[in-house]
Amino acid sequence: MTLLNETHDVNLSSWVTSANNTSDFPIQNLPFATFRKNGTNEANRGAVAIGDYVLDMAAVAKLKLFTGIAQEAAEAAAQPTLNALMALGKEANSALRLALSKALRIGAAEESALKACLVAQSEVTYAMPCQIGDYTDFYTSIHHATAVGSLFRPDNPLLPNYKWVPIGYHGRASTIDISGQEFPRPHGQLKAPDADAPVLAPCKRLDYELEMGIFIGESTQLGERISIEKAEDHIFGLCLFNDWSARDIQAWEYQPLGPFLAKNFASTISPWIVTTEALAPYRINFTRPESDPQPLPYLTSEANTQSGGLDIQLECLIQTEKMRNDNKAADKVSESNFKYSYWTIAQLVTHHSVNGCSMKAGDLLGSGTQSGPIHEQAGSMLELSRGGKETFTLSNGEERTFLEDGDTVIMRGYCQKEGAARIGFGEVTGTVLPAVPLV
Repeated sequence: MTLLNETHDVNLSSWVTSANNTSDFPIQNLPFATFRKNGTNEANRGAVAIGDYVLDMAAVAKLKLFTGIAQEAAEAAAQPTLNALMALGKEANSALRLALSKALRIGAAEESALKACLVAQSEVTYAMPCQIGDYTDFYTSIHHATAVGSLFRPDNPLLPNYKWVPIGYHGRASTIDISGQEFPRPHGQLKAPDADAPVLAPCKRLDYELEMGIFIGESTQLGERISIEKAEDHIFGLCLFNDWSARDIQAWEYQPLGPFLAKNFASTISPWIVTTEALAPYRINFTRPESDPQPLPYLTSEANTQSGGLDIQLECLIQTEKMRNDNKAADKVSESNFKYSYWTIAQLVTHHSVNGCSMKAGDLLGSGTQSGPIHEQAGSMLELSRGGKETFTLSNGEERTFLEDGDTVIMRGYCQKEGAARIGFGEVTGTVLPAVPLV
């Protein structure tokens, strides 16, 4: 578990002045992404966000400003993907964070050299931050699980294993893309309740899922287990994650093996990965109601109980095609918080590896839809519309139960409290295009 250190000092300021106001990216954050300059064919390389700028890590690495393991990490961060940086593990990443923090502070001797390494965020195109080898989606919000379960099983909304084991399934990594992703409405088999047979047709109940993405750092070998005490040593950081869902396709196909075409057509991540070290000020207790089963011993530790949770504010907005044409801003349709998760990120990693499953740098774990305890904190339209039975009205008068063609979904996340710097995740956006006609 990462403890507070000098990089979290709320009094730190940067010579990059835009980092010193209400930016998502103050000097206490320093998240990672990959990028290239707009309109160029140059190679992607790693970047660190500071205010309104990205720090080009390829340019930084060439300066050789750092020493030892920090310089090794800087060179890893300069590569076209962050996999090598992730694989170096907690010690190297922490050393690089400290070196960058010192170099970006007001009065730093490195200021003149690093100024030439800054590129305005408005002038860059982000790329996938790493090569995702494997992707696992969990189901960690008990509020979401209960709300969705009540739509299909009113008398038994929560299955008995839910409170004992972190529920997850393996998804498809090839269709995960970076913020700005556009994808056609998916096709699949649909079966109406009164129909004798299914039909192949475009999805009619397209939905978003407000999630967090958890990136694995240091790898393990087949047969190696990660203990709950060491789990966060194998987590590089977190991002925003929209795991789109075709609810009508899913309703027909999900038994007995779970979702397939309903989930593999698109998922979208934010460009920026916020390290677990940056999130240290926003640790909270992990608790369970006394009446609930407590986690089995392999999923329990004192550190996880004391500070395994994360207080991350989440919000979801929709901008319809008509809104864009009319120059209208997106509407916020819900907000929630990652603190409502029923399982911690350490528990997810520990459970994933308890059977000896190897974990590789760049693997992605989805948290599952993050819904809060009240209806307005729903992390999906399935919940907001109560299974499609209720429409909700946007500010321009348009109505929705599920997503329409041309809709853009925007998700944002940030940590904020008195006595600590605001730590932002930026945003993740994705747009639904019309279905491609079948030939």
